[in-house]
Amino acid sequence: MTDTIKVVRKAAWVVAWDEEASRHVYRQDADVAFSTAGILSIGPDYAGRADEEIAGQSLMVMPGLVNVHCHSGDEPIAKGLFEDAGTAALWGNALYEYSALIDADQDAKAACQTVMLGDLMRSGVTTHLDIASPYPQWLPLAVESGLRAYLAPGFREAQWRMAGSHRLDFDWDEARGRERYAEALAFVEEARAHPSGRIDGVVAPSQIETCSEELLRMAVGEARSRGLRITIHAAQTMAEHEELLRRTGETAPAMLERLGVLGPDLILGHCIFLDHHSWTRQRSRDDLARLAGSGTSVAHCPVTFARSGMTLESLGAYRRAGVNVGLGTDSYPFNMLEEMREALICSRIAGRSVFDIDTGGLLSAATTGGARALGRSDIGRLAVGAKADLSLVDLSHPAMQPVHDPLRNLIHCAAERAIRDVYVDGHAVVKDRRIVRLDYDGAVRELRDAQKRACRRAERDDPQGRPLAVLAHTSLPLAR
Repeated sequence: MTDTIKVVRKAAWVVAWDEEASRHVYRQDADVAFSTAGILSIGPDYAGRADEEIAGQSLMVMPGLVNVHCHSGDEPIAKGLFEDAGTAALWGNALYEYSALIDADQDAKAACQTVMLGDLMRSGVTTHLDIASPYPQWLPLAVESGLRAYLAPGFREAQWRMAGSHRLDFDWDEARGRERYAEALAFVEEARAHPSGRIDGVVAPSQIETCSEELLRMAVGEARSRGLRITIHAAQTMAEHEELLRRTGETAPAMLERLGVLGPDLILGHCIFLDHHSWTRQRSRDDLARLAGSGTSVAHCPVTFARSGMTLESLGAYRRAGVNVGLGTDSYPFNMLEEMREALICSRIAGRSVFDIDTGGLLSAATTGGARALGRSDIGRLAVGAKADLSLVDLSHPAMQPVHDPLRNLIHCAAERAIRDVYVDGHAVVKDRRIVRLDYDGAVRELRDAQKRACRRAERDDPQGRPLAVLAHTSLPLAR
């Protein structure tokens, strides 16, 4: 079958890759030719074969965004429950006491994943790394979506347990953890063997504090022997930070350095509470150098932590220290463009300067930063020979007008509303703002009942026996 060559004719703006300068640049009035073989041409007056032409006078062509940290498992049904909740004794974080109560049952897993995938695509994501517990449809749905997927089945030896609302404890089960680890390795090999060429697996010890040092060493060694990427939640909360200090006297990066885990194939999820962070006790600045020197990447997901009043200090500072940072959405709203906006705002507040990071640096984190974290130079950029992963932005959308700098308009104003079409490997996965290959609307309908079921289980499983009205009170009182 002949490969279909698509050409965007006279695109008003193109975010192209300048190989010599190693950066994104704008081009105007350019033709962009692409197919399943990749990007074929970027420049004026493409004269080659064109099987499908797209008028580009009101379009910006930009590289697909690379999301290096998200969770499909139950996050879509947590929407509207705990945004105003937190455990005061755990620095206000809602993760342990509240978020852990919500879990999607087997009937809802596919709907949760479908909604996440659809929302990611509509915000311009073409590659994602999904950390979840495997279920039968996880791999088939990732394939069906058309997205480029890195699937990371999590495993751990300890479960979190809250004592009242004041202390985090751990219930250890080494045998179960090793069993989950073996299952994860088998799944990862199944994923990377998929014939689509768009799927790979990632070895994912779930959290640094829920895995023994022995399991961390073993899992990372196995990943490296197989040429797999690794991701671990680390330095994500102050509760974890203090727990590691209690156990080892070390920060997360220091502990991982001692274990020989740091390296260019490792992505640390969140990595907020390092030794320089204003909430920590150390007041030293060694952790950023550890990360930069080892080539370890950070997956920065600002929205979910900003909801709890927390932020990385700061994205600009990490980048200036030489740390490779990619962006992720973690949980809802699974909107990469909103995540980018929040990343910029939080970075400027934490850095106390409008100059802490600019829009161009933000785009780099969301594209080439993520690509580098995944060990790839063929995604996250528009260059001849790169994968045909790209988005078409509608410049005629009111939120994109008037156009002086289209990326600023997109990130600061329009977000996903201006994303018209999204392509992965030259195939449309979003067309005229509609998800092409998944039943997104049907999945949204399924989530309504799924959330009600999850809320009933939360009331049943809450160690303090609190009703939903107390666990997740409404933002306004119900009138009598």
